[in-house]
Amino acid sequence: MPETAADRIEQALARIEAAANARTHEEQRLRQRHARLRGTVEEALASIDALLAHESADGDQG
Repeated sequence: MPETAADRIEQALARIEAAANARTHEEQRLRQRHARLRGTVEEALASIDALLAHESADGDQG
């Protein structure tokens, strides 16, 4: 039985939905990665800030 136009439309819609779902998944993965990276950077900056504050306090005393 040959494919009808409706069959081809259904197949195209299925491909579009699959692509949209894949994009949503990728977007979610990138958001999670960004959040982890942001946390790492915030921790690093806090450590640097603490080191600078410590160095500044040592410089004031001596």
